[in-house]
Amino acid sequence: MSAANLAPQPGPPLWLLAELTYRCPLHCAFCYNPVDFATSGPELSTDDWLRVLREARAAGSVQCGFSGGEPLVRDDLEILVAEAHRLGFYTNLLTSGVGLTAERAAALKAAGLDHIQLSFQDSTRELNDFLSHTRTFDLKQRVAALIKDNGWPMVMNCVIHRLNIDYIDRIIEMAVELGAEYLELANSQYYSWALLNRDQLLPTRDQLERAERITNEYREKYGDRIRIFFVVPDYHEKRPKKCMNGWGNVFLTVTPDGTALPCHTAKMLPGLAFPNVREMGVRDIWYESEGFNRYRGDSWMKDPCRTCPDKEKDLGGCRCQAYMLAGDPAAADPVCDKSPAHGLVVEAVARAEAGAGRSAPLVFRDPAASRRIAAEGG
Repeated sequence: MSAANLAPQPGPPLWLLAELTYRCPLHCAFCYNPVDFATSGPELSTDDWLRVLREARAAGSVQCGFSGGEPLVRDDLEILVAEAHRLGFYTNLLTSGVGLTAERAAALKAAGLDHIQLSFQDSTRELNDFLSHTRTFDLKQRVAALIKDNGWPMVMNCVIHRLNIDYIDRIIEMAVELGAEYLELANSQYYSWALLNRDQLLPTRDQLERAERITNEYREKYGDRIRIFFVVPDYHEKRPKKCMNGWGNVFLTVTPDGTALPCHTAKMLPGLAFPNVREMGVRDIWYESEGFNRYRGDSWMKDPCRTCPDKEKDLGGCRCQAYMLAGDPAAADPVCDKSPAHGLVVEAVARAEAGAGRSAPLVFRDPAASRRIAAEGG
């Protein structure tokens, strides 16, 4: 094989996402955990995770996010954070706040945790607690104060969708009142549980444009006091995003049962053998495994992506979205208006504009619902 035909060697897996558990006290209707999470295998042990951290660091990872589920349900979290810190990772905890007491906060601070991202569902107790199907709003307020008291950067995340997008000004004001330095307004991406609830959650274009306008007004008002990130939902765009900055290019996710993935939803894709860290080392997973090489670069592409002048900008978009909507993980992301399946996205947006599905009940993320969906083959 000539050198011209060889794919370039990928760089290291810079960002390790350690999904420690699928257990979670919240039941959010837009959760990105797989809908069949309740049928996954046993969680990795402490020793397994310690080995993964060492192998990932040796392979070149520099940032480690601890997530779930709710990572605070693992009583070894402090041990894992301490090892990640010792290895030289920049460490980040992504949490609902449930389980973060003053004692655990002090222990995590002593372990070297660099950063906490705290999720809210809304700016009001009523809607926050409805969307998570739990009473957590007051607890989150206390956790926000704990984060400030321990000197961590105050980073807030709020998933935005049709049920809370009209209150985006109040969400921003709450973040300012709590002393947040960063606020991510993450418009829901329609995978997993959010896809099940898409008719109820997808906002209209008017809602989205109003929310973006209000966000820009608050950026001007507060300047450097708070940095606000507004993540636009794919469905209202004409070109897809470069998924995870490119398949197998930056991000390595390890799921609770040890499956290694190039993104946190890729396990749904058919015909791919994703390796497990119990059976394969991180370096070999990253460079040698089929799962991480299948959609790297652009050699796998079919038209219209193969001949598109924008293919290096978006790399064909999201493989999971292509599979979910077009039934083919190698197809062009249907978000793209060049995709033969783009009409499916247009139809979904039209349903949102017409208010379709608004009276349907939300499907909340919980083990019983997960087992039922798995049994039904969904």
